[in-house]
Amino acid sequence: MDCVIEAEGLRKTYGDFVAVDDISFRVRQGECYGILGPNGAGKTSTIRMIYGFSPMTGGNLRIFGLDMPRGLREIKSRIGVCQQENNLDPDLSVLQNLEVYAGYFDIRRKDSHERANKLLEFIGLHNHKKAKVTELSGGMMRRLVLTRALINDPDLLILDEPTTGLDPQSRHQVWERLEKLRSQGLSILLTTHYMDEASRLCDRLFIMDQGRIVVLGEPIGLIREHVGQEVIEVAQPNKELRAYIQSQQLKFEDIGHRLIIYSDESNALFHKISSEYCKEGCILRMATLEDVFLRLTGRDLRE
Repeated sequence: MDCVIEAEGLRKTYGDFVAVDDISFRVRQGECYGILGPNGAGKTSTIRMIYGFSPMTGGNLRIFGLDMPRGLREIKSRIGVCQQENNLDPDLSVLQNLEVYAGYFDIRRKDSHERANKLLEFIGLHNHKKAKVTELSGGMMRRLVLTRALINDPDLLILDEPTTGLDPQSRHQVWERLEKLRSQGLSILLTTHYMDEASRLCDRLFIMDQGRIVVLGEPIGLIREHVGQEVIEVAQPNKELRAYIQSQQLKFEDIGHRLIIYSDESNALFHKISSEYCKEGCILRMATLEDVFLRLTGRDLRE
């Protein structure tokens, strides 16, 4: 399968600070690929190199088979970028924001008007096309930024935390639109802090920390490999339970006030723990990508 992104030994430094440290990955045509990581892990620095905003310090990067930065002009014409920041023009209407942006891609005015209206219909903002940006809700603004990234009919859509700050309804509206775009063959590169978002949208992903890739693969495969099928959480575990868990050589995390136990066959284990070691404060749930993320990157607060 053809690759839209091929990164080999990609590196980005700012003086003595290493933001991206020798990472390699490939994004296949037509897939949604995720980049996860704590704050400061290097996610945004990575994608800024991919869409040509920030020059590489080292490594090799090919987009659509074109070398970066040699093919930057053609690459930019074929990508759409939805950045974290809301950089819409507050003096223009919703429709005008799209039409003016289309001009940067030399799209004729008649064509840009037609494209803008179709995209606003697709994203659910057609009834607000004459409104000023300042009249929109936060969720509507975010959908408009996403819409603008589609105005040039890109082959690759790059999304930097596209649903941060949105309410659940707005997030799900964005997810539904992205799923439809992926089903139509659009390649998507996504950074996100929402593990449920990554699990739902991404075909493959990698988790990075301190500029390096920690793990790479399909979401369900990563969950099975690093956590298991189910998780048992015990609040205020006693020393007898800790001793038992260690004697069984199970995967677990002890975070003081809570014990987190990973297993593929948890029903019998849960019954034993809940009946013999804790009468309450013990739950059994399905393992998630968030468990993988926390296990591999830690639970400490990041600045």
